[in-house]
Amino acid sequence: MTLKAVRTPQPTVDNPQSAELNPQSAVPNPQSDEPVAIRMPVDIRSVALTVLAVLALVLMLQYAQAMIVPIVLGVLISYALEPVVAWMTRWHVPRPLAAAIVLVALTTSGGWLLYSLRTQASAIVEQLPQAATRLRQMVERDRPTTATAIEQVQRAATELEKAANAAAPPPPPSGVPRVQVEAPPVSISDYLLWGSIGLGAAVGQLVLILFLVFFLLAAGDLYRRKIVKIVGPSLTNKKITLEILQEIDRQIEAFLAVQVFTSVVVAVATWLAFRALGVQQAALWGLMAGIFNSIPYFGPVLVSAATAVVAFLQFGNIQMTILVSGIALVITSLEGFLLTPWLTSRTARMNAVAVFIGLLFWGWVWNFWGLLLAVPMLTVLKAVCDHVEDLKPMGELLGE
Repeated sequence: MTLKAVRTPQPTVDNPQSAELNPQSAVPNPQSDEPVAIRMPVDIRSVALTVLAVLALVLMLQYAQAMIVPIVLGVLISYALEPVVAWMTRWHVPRPLAAAIVLVALTTSGGWLLYSLRTQASAIVEQLPQAATRLRQMVERDRPTTATAIEQVQRAATELEKAANAAAPPPPPSGVPRVQVEAPPVSISDYLLWGSIGLGAAVGQLVLILFLVFFLLAAGDLYRRKIVKIVGPSLTNKKITLEILQEIDRQIEAFLAVQVFTSVVVAVATWLAFRALGVQQAALWGLMAGIFNSIPYFGPVLVSAATAVVAFLQFGNIQMTILVSGIALVITSLEGFLLTPWLTSRTARMNAVAVFIGLLFWGWVWNFWGLLLAVPMLTVLKAVCDHVEDLKPMGELLGE
């Protein structure tokens, strides 16, 4: 009896069934010169339509900023106040009445806080002329060195202008008048006028946001039940939709709780440190540090830069400027690298690259409000992507 060696064909990547039966056979041959490619179905028409839809969405977000931003703020504030309203309803308080009580208490406490800080804000405004005078004196004291450098630059610019004129065509006849456009001087009153108009618009939007928060809190889970009903009669779709809504609720509530707690810690720590150093209006700067702490990466930098300017104008030396600015940066850094990661260790987190790119995108779309709302909106997007099959690759990119 003779045995014959039969050579079986090796499966390739193009034969998925044979590759699944023998995964090792699907490994490319290192001695082969052919490049290994992953075959994916790509429809150019669908890709083009997707790109156009994304561009249209971005333009719509920019155009409708005045309408969308108050809605997003109202939804986030309603998420933050929902536990208090739910606790009051368990004591048989009607939900509309509970929402009204919570909003009245919130606006009253916020108004009292602003009223208590009015003296420090007035002191800052009164010190502006003195600060401007001190800055002018510092510039005049350093004028010789600065003037020498400026003269050298002007001399170089004059020589370059002479060389350009020598190479330029001859000037027009002397009878042609010469026209020179002069820029108008800076008008501080115009800036104050625009600032007053912006303040009035902000107060109007705040009233609209409060009304929206009241209606959302009074409605309760009405819209959640409507969304579950809209997805169709399929029990599977209803279950997935309910899981998405619960995940969004959990992540937003965890984010808001951590953000409020860390902002309070930063505000109190900054106030105590500035008060110990003798910085004027320490409470107001502590409040500003707590507010800007909600903006990742950029907020602490803005606070450190602002406190550096304030310290320099108050103390007039570099040592105190570096000390005050450095303490503000240390407080926000300890909060960002130690306290916040420890508090959010059990919640779904996103990688730093995704957060930074999201901040750049939303800051470009909505300016300051985009920086403030970027992280919660990315959190909602990740919660949706993690539960939708076609969007799971995007959720993987956002996650850690």
